[in-house]
Amino acid sequence: MCGIVGVVSNAPVNQLIYDGLLLLQHRGQDAAGIVTQQGQKFFMHKAKGMVRDVFRTRDMRALPGNVGLGQVRYPTAGNANSEEEAQPFYVNAPFGLVMSHNGNLTNAHALKAELFSTDHRHINTDSDSEVLINVLAHELDIATRGLPLKPADVFSAVTRMHKRLKGSYAVVALIAGHGLLAFRDPFGIRPLCLGQGVGTAMVASESVALEGTGHTLVRDIDPGEAVFIDMQGQVHAQQCSETSAHFPCLFEYVYLARPDSQLDGVSVYQARLNMGETLAQRVISTISPDLIDSVIPIPESSRPSAMQLAHLLGKPYREGFVKNRYVGRTFIMPGQAVRKRSVRQKLNVIASEFKGRNVLLVDDSIVRGTTSREIVQMARDAGARKVYLASAAPPVRFPNVYGIDMPSPEELVAHGKTVDEICKVIGCDALIYQDVQGLKNAVASLNPKLTGFDASCFDGIYCTGDITPEDIIRLRGERIEADELQEDANV
Repeated sequence: MCGIVGVVSNAPVNQLIYDGLLLLQHRGQDAAGIVTQQGQKFFMHKAKGMVRDVFRTRDMRALPGNVGLGQVRYPTAGNANSEEEAQPFYVNAPFGLVMSHNGNLTNAHALKAELFSTDHRHINTDSDSEVLINVLAHELDIATRGLPLKPADVFSAVTRMHKRLKGSYAVVALIAGHGLLAFRDPFGIRPLCLGQGVGTAMVASESVALEGTGHTLVRDIDPGEAVFIDMQGQVHAQQCSETSAHFPCLFEYVYLARPDSQLDGVSVYQARLNMGETLAQRVISTISPDLIDSVIPIPESSRPSAMQLAHLLGKPYREGFVKNRYVGRTFIMPGQAVRKRSVRQKLNVIASEFKGRNVLLVDDSIVRGTTSREIVQMARDAGARKVYLASAAPPVRFPNVYGIDMPSPEELVAHGKTVDEICKVIGCDALIYQDVQGLKNAVASLNPKLTGFDASCFDGIYCTGDITPEDIIRLRGERIEADELQEDANV
């Protein structure tokens, strides 16, 4: 999961891209980068860290031009510690290309070998995004054959790319002197939307980046569709996939996206309220509401679900945890030890909300269980008599291969366990999960056009239809190898 932004404007875009990335900071805290174009020349600055730390005044002044793109990175492929894998990526031919990518290519290893042996292109990192930009460069080169670049040539290149790429990808790219290209994979797993402002066209991972920078959300880019914005700001669009289906990632609505975003015609906030409604039915069927004194969310994504749950149960909604906003999301932090250590730095309890009470804690999801176990213990230490835990998402039992950091079944607390077994691991008095169909209904009810979802981490069904157990083992192995190489380099 990453956040991407692309802009074509009649005014300088460096500040606009910076502001857009700040609004997408929740999508990646590992690295950030911006590229702008002035004339035929690209200007780039990228580094590890959060947006506010990566870009100083001097860096912004060195990013002139009216066209540009940016990314905030959350690594799910390649090396999490490698600064050279920060995006955007650049290749000098054809024309000159820069690109940022949100998602995960599941056939990157095969494409890398293909690029070397057939396309005669060299890949210097373990990043699947570097693979992707080289595939784009190769297909653009074939489509143009030295002629002036036309939108039809761009769409032809993307069409050929769809036939080669597997996995999830939302992409924004600059073609030097010609314009900005944005496209989604044929399944629409990762989000991407188009906005318009005064003299500006913008694409971004979430609508909040558009609205927060003074743009109007025009529409979501369709699965398999490519949008090309030329240097004059004219928007060209074409469906580039022979077969496409819409399977947006359910975890976007559960946790990843900001609540004030709209993804594929669905309000994330309303979806989370709906999750609270369906979860309430599960709670009532598991424990008597009379045993619950108050409902307390685990900040922050669970708040809408917890509020709606409390309302339907007829129980007080209380804030029992205060979040230190200067500590990153533990889910995103690489390494189990780092996650565990950061939980108590991240949250502090309001003891008066727990002492002598039976509390129902509500979380958006339970992935590795580390955070949940620590939080339950914090509630007990604060004097809670009983600690019940409800998850707005179903048990995460399977690896995610489409751009979320759930690569190994062994790291998932729910893998191979019953709910009672998970409850014992976490240490709560009762554990209530959302069911998969209830989650799908909560989102689908807000947009009848959505008939399918990627729920692979919950049900083990991979919507692209080409993921084997061997692929999962290989993808996990590649990530471990990259991390070990970096650890060795740091010794």
